[in-house]
Amino acid sequence: MQWTGAVQQKIPCVFITQVKDEPSTKREHQMFKVIASETLNPIALNADIHNATPTEKVDGTCCYVAKHKGVPYLWARYDRKPTKQAEKRFKKHISVKGSTKDFIWNVDDDFKSVPEFWIPAKGVTHSNGKPYPDANGHIPGWVPVENGNKQYCWHSSAVNYELEVAIVLKRHPEDPGSLLICLVYLSELLEQTLELIGTNINANPYGIGNKKNPIHLLVPHGTLLIFDLPPLDHKSLISWFDHCQEGKVEGIVWHCNDRSLIKLHRYHLGLCWPLKDTYLTSKPISISIDLCKYKYEAASSSLLRKLSKKDTQQFDSLKDIVLD
Repeated sequence: MQWTGAVQQKIPCVFITQVKDEPSTKREHQMFKVIASETLNPIALNADIHNATPTEKVDGTCCYVAKHKGVPYLWARYDRKPTKQAEKRFKKHISVKGSTKDFIWNVDDDFKSVPEFWIPAKGVTHSNGKPYPDANGHIPGWVPVENGNKQYCWHSSAVNYELEVAIVLKRHPEDPGSLLICLVYLSELLEQTLELIGTNINANPYGIGNKKNPIHLLVPHGTLLIFDLPPLDHKSLISWFDHCQEGKVEGIVWHCNDRSLIKLHRYHLGLCWPLKDTYLTSKPISISIDLCKYKYEAASSSLLRKLSKKDTQQFDSLKDIVLD
């Protein structure tokens, strides 16, 4: 099951969460923690969480594939944020009222301008025909990743618009216990969201590549399935995260039959992330990138060319892939 539709509204936690008045271990400068209670969230129960498909939450940056200028393109996450003055007014309202309820935004005046071709994410609320901010005061959206844009150079390294392909990390189709790096046509990923992971993303929790030869890969959401998950209770899940090899992940995203998503982060349970060894890097991996069949000569410095030199090779772990 793929995560389609690019809905980027806040995904509810599987448990009812509580705010704890102490510094966050996940976000620097955030002076509170979000902790999961032992009570299952009614939203999760209404979505039939017990019959949902659990998948690994991968630690990267969210991307989206959609058409741009008539052809499939990779899009980077870009939230439209309020101006400093509007944000100050928003925070003052929260401190007085205790919530965001009844706060009214002037979308035309209260928000910073966005790059050309910016689009709001699907699922964003509209008011008077215009995208309206979520409870955090942001309007989630996307910008196309165009060649030559230094801000998105790591995104660009994972796609090739001449071949119209993406460099994808996924489960090996012939061996579910292994991983595969391969090329996938962008047209096959249309309207799907993916996670970009690698050397220069989120402090590289998976230890992929190095500064001299960085590696960045796209992981389609919902493709790294989790098997043998314990019962959905607080203690069982803490034990699973703490003691099982498969539990060495950032979190879980459940894909429900009604297409809704439910999540659980390690930090919701007071557990640490990143880890020295992760489940993603415990699996053997092979590379299948044969540029000859595309009759294409990539630039010698490109990630695509360097990976193609490792075509058919197998490695014990993602960490063991070293490019020339």
